Amino acid sequence: MNRFFSSFGAVIFVLTLIIGPGALPARARHIRQPVYAGSFYPADAGRLKALIVKQTAGARRTTVQMPSQKSLKALILPHAGYIYSGPVTAHAALVLQPGRFDKVIILAPDHRIGFKNGAVSDADAYATPLGLVKLHPDAELLRRKSNLFRSVSASDATEHSIEVILPWLQVYLGRFKLVPIVLGSGNIKVLAGAIEPLLNNDTLLVASSDLSHYLPYPDAVIKDRETIDIIINLESGRLAGSNNRACGKVPLMILMDLARRHGWQPFLLHYANSGDTAGSRDRVVGYTAIAFYGETTMTDSNVSIKQFSTQQGQTLVRLARRTLNKKLGRPMDNAQATVLDTALADSDFETRCGTFVTLTIKGRLRGCIGSLEPDEAIWEGVKENTLNAAFHDPRFPPVTSRELDDIDIEVSILTRPRVLEYTDGKDLAAKLRCGTDGVIIRKGYARATFLPQVWDQLPRPEDFLGHLCRKAGLDADALQATDLEVMTYQVQYFHEQK
Repeated sequence: MNRFFSSFGAVIFVLTLIIGPGALPARARHIRQPVYAGSFYPADAGRLKALIVKQTAGARRTTVQMPSQKSLKALILPHAGYIYSGPVTAHAALVLQPGRFDKVIILAPDHRIGFKNGAVSDADAYATPLGLVKLHPDAELLRRKSNLFRSVSASDATEHSIEVILPWLQVYLGRFKLVPIVLGSGNIKVLAGAIEPLLNNDTLLVASSDLSHYLPYPDAVIKDRETIDIIINLESGRLAGSNNRACGKVPLMILMDLARRHGWQPFLLHYANSGDTAGSRDRVVGYTAIAFYGETTMTDSNVSIKQFSTQQGQTLVRLARRTLNKKLGRPMDNAQATVLDTALADSDFETRCGTFVTLTIKGRLRGCIGSLEPDEAIWEGVKENTLNAAFHDPRFPPVTSRELDDIDIEVSILTRPRVLEYTDGKDLAAKLRCGTDGVIIRKGYARATFLPQVWDQLPRPEDFLGHLCRKAGLDADALQATDLEVMTYQVQYFHEQK
C-alpha cells in the first residue's frame, strides 16, 4: 500500500486533476515552409545531403578529445550560408549520434523584427528539403505557461537562424521534435529559468550564433578567439558588455547561465571564419562549434533528480497497460511480454521513487492515484498505482473492459518532497515555479497535492494554491497560517504512445 507520509500510516493518495471538456477539434496542419532553401543551402534534397556529407568528411579529420562518462547537453552552432559556415557546423558530426535525443531546443537570435523576450512558433512542424521536423508539445507549453513567450508570425516568416541549422540536425540526429525559440532582448536569468524546466537527458540545447561580423581577417581572429575564451570560461558578463562579438549574444548568455547552473563543461570543436572557407579576407564573419558536457543525472537546486529516458518511460507505461489489461482479462501475448520483461530488467527500475498513474478518456480524468514517498521500487509503484487508479479511486466506478481501448495512460515519476520555507502567502506564491513544482500542503490531518501538470489549468500561483487548499478541506486563508506545512517535488511524466 502506498504511503503519503510514514507518520500518517498507510493511505491511498488520490490526485484531483482539473480537466476541461474533451479534446479540441482537429485543425488543419500548419507547416512552416523553408524560406532560405536555394540561397543559404541547396533546395534539392539530394544536393543538400551530398553537401552535408562532403563537409562532414572534412570535419572528421579533426581530432577532439571529449570527456568520458559525461553526456552531451548542448551545442553552439553557426547559422550562415553553408559555403561559409558549413565546414564549422559539420564538426557537430564528432559528437552527435542518430536517435540520441528526442527533443531539440534551439535558442536563436532575432535578426529582423525587434521584440522583447522570446518568439515561439505556433506551427505544427518546420519543413526542410529533407522532410518535416515536428514541434514538441513543450513549444506550446512555453507560450501558454509564460508571458515571456508568444508566437510572432513575422519572425516565423523571415528568421533564418533556426531554419539553417535544421538540416544538419536531421542528418546527424535522425528523428526528433523541435522547440524553436527566437530571442530578442530580455532578462537572461528570467529567460533561462523559464527554459530550464524543459531540460532532461533526452533534450539537446542548441544556441545558434555567428561570431564577429565584417572585421578584417586578423582583427576577426583575435576578437573571435577572445569571445571563445569568454564562452569556455562562462563569463557571460563580459559577453553582455561587449559589441560585435556574436549576433546570438542572448542565446549564448542563456546557455552559459544554464551551463553554470548544471555544471556543464564546454569544449571547443572548431573555429573558422568566412575568409577561411569561401569569402574575401577583407571583411569576414566568424563561426564556432562548441559542445557542452555534463553529468548524466541532472541536478535541480539541492535535489538530485534521476532522469529516465523516453524509452524507459515508455517501458513503464507499457507495464501499466499490461497490468490493467491483465486485470480485465486481456493478457499480453507471450512475445510482447518477453520484450517488456527484458526491458524491465534494467536496474534503473529498482530505484525507489514516488509514482502516480493517471487514466483519462478523451481528455477527461478517469482515475489518478499515486504515492509521494519513495517507499518501493519504481516498477512496483507503477503496477500498484495502475490498479489503484483503475479500481480504487473513490471518485469513479471501477474501470471496465469496455473502456480499455479508450483509456490513455500517463505515468509520473516524482523526486523526494522537500519542505519549502516561506513567510506568508505572497512569499509562497513567489517561490513556486509554475509548471515545474508539484506542491503538497498539510495541516493536522488535512493534506492534498497537485502534480506539476495541474499548472496547465491553474497557471497563476494564487489560483493554484487556492484550489489546493480547498481540495484539502481548508480555507484559502490557511496559506497565511504558520502551522501549514508546504513541500515541493518535481516530476517526469510519460504519456502512452499508441
